[in-house]
Amino acid sequence: MKNLTIVLLVLTSILCYAEEAWKDYFPEPQIEFAPQQYLCKKINKPLVIDGKLDDEIWEKAEWTADFVDIEGNSKPKPNFKTNVKMLWDDDYFYFGCLMEESHIWAKLKERDAVIFYDNDFEIFIDPQGDTHEYYEFEMNAFNTIWDLLLLAPYRDEGCRAVDAWDIQGLKTAVYIDGTLNNPSDIDQSWSVEIAIPWKVLEECADSCPPKSGEQWRVNFSRVEWDTEIINNDYVKINKPEHNWVWSPQGIIAMHYPEMWGFVQFSEDVDDTFIYNVDEDIKFALRKIYYKERTYFMKNGVYTTDLNKLEIENFSWIPQIFITPNSFEAIINSNGKKFRITHDGRIY
Repeated sequence: MKNLTIVLLVLTSILCYAEEAWKDYFPEPQIEFAPQQYLCKKINKPLVIDGKLDDEIWEKAEWTADFVDIEGNSKPKPNFKTNVKMLWDDDYFYFGCLMEESHIWAKLKERDAVIFYDNDFEIFIDPQGDTHEYYEFEMNAFNTIWDLLLLAPYRDEGCRAVDAWDIQGLKTAVYIDGTLNNPSDIDQSWSVEIAIPWKVLEECADSCPPKSGEQWRVNFSRVEWDTEIINNDYVKINKPEHNWVWSPQGIIAMHYPEMWGFVQFSEDVDDTFIYNVDEDIKFALRKIYYKERTYFMKNGVYTTDLNKLEIENFSWIPQIFITPNSFEAIINSNGKKFRITHDGRIY
């Protein structure tokens, strides 16, 4: 009950911040739609999870691009370098992250504490890519974890964070190149290894393990707090935390799954990443969703008029259907039908 209360307080503060920042408009990403892409290769024997990332199997995996600020490249470059690798086999989805850090500290030791109150590493996974029913995982340098099932983003109708959900069979480890909670020296980095069983992820997926060529939406976040050393202890400075991510969100909010990166699973060493142009249509529908939410905030109703939504240079002709309390937007393209509804789910 205590942890649930903390979670609710955190979510309330996030929503209040968003409301203050966007008093007259529904919050929208302020960057172009261009998520990062990654080809995740299959391996034929399991990894040893010790946090070190020195297993030769990891050589099969490429590093992601360097993490950037959550709002994108218009913001300052992160102070420390962060990169991730991914692999998979028939049993697990593997993650390895290397984080440069001159002072490694952690305080939280209770599972399902609000881990981002410490410096942390976070994983977000949306198997179906519909922005609903997805997973969140966080861990700190103590290897303390917080795992959550989200039924919908916090912005959407039907939002519910299932804090009691646990990843059964999870494997995690931390390796510290330096010393933990020792302000008297300079550290180099900390790294984590994580193995999440497919049996847990199948709840929100079309297939688990995924089929070769299948793409999931995934993102990573690193929360970094500015601190000062007082009485030989790390004490946070009274300023907002840094949010460094793999695929930028264009907004200070990780729970915009439409902005997460694309991970393509591959069994063939010669595969290349293939971008699915259907994603451009889905994001066009997402723009309608943003504008409909703003229009409803101002007028108390939805509209079928793109001009009233102030959407310009729209590449497809959508159909929009409304009721007093809902809307549905549909685009037909190349024999396929794509739709988004007022609750934010995209099909």
